[in-house]
Amino acid sequence: MIEGDKAKDVIEVEHLTKRFGDFTAVDDISFEVHRGEIFGFLGANGAGKTTAMRMLTGLSLPTSGRGTVAGFDITTEPEQIKRHIGYMSQRFALYGDLTVKDNMDLFAGIYGVPRREIGSRIDSLLDRLDLMHEKNSRVRDLPQGWKQKLAFSVSIIHRPEIVFLDEPTGGVDPAARRQFWELIYEAVDEGITVFVTTHYMDEAEYCDRISMMVDGRIEALDSPSALKRAYGASSVAEVFDILARGAARTE
Repeated sequence: MIEGDKAKDVIEVEHLTKRFGDFTAVDDISFEVHRGEIFGFLGANGAGKTTAMRMLTGLSLPTSGRGTVAGFDITTEPEQIKRHIGYMSQRFALYGDLTVKDNMDLFAGIYGVPRREIGSRIDSLLDRLDLMHEKNSRVRDLPQGWKQKLAFSVSIIHRPEIVFLDEPTGGVDPAARRQFWELIYEAVDEGITVFVTTHYMDEAEYCDRISMMVDGRIEALDSPSALKRAYGASSVAEVFDILARGAARTE
């Protein structure tokens, strides 16, 4: 949770808009993400959340508005942003033909971890994941849940200020999802801010704050408990259903 001087914003967005021709994918959104929090970014298919995340991670330029991530401008400093964040999607980019260790070594080098520190960081992460016995196994042979835990660990091996997780637990069973969230909590304890999209409303309950997008706009933003009170709902899923009923578009 965010307290006192920890409440420093690591993401600031003002009137951010992205248009593709006559279509407005992201429509004048403004929000901030505090250092050390788990920020949930929710929306139905076509709501605009993926487009917004692409702008925040330096992969797409906005049409208008402004934003900073880790203190860098999303329009003028996208390459700096990429160096200071981690990123993981449901279609994570681990190399199946390489071993667990080789994948970790490769991405540590890409992320700029000093060569003298790579070995100790890999061993520390493997111990934490209880995967030391799979160090020399090919990634393609691992169970799906293990692959996703490994992909998350690779995304933070360089100790970024913030990690973006785009539907990170899709396709795994509830037990594996719980284990994955334990890794998220550990990362937050180490000072990493987490920005996560998910289709699982029970996972949204784990976030410090949640933004809900409908048709390219942010329709609600607050803590799970505050949103439930505001909408007279018993769960985040119920709040989401109330807001999504008015959606005019889907992917």
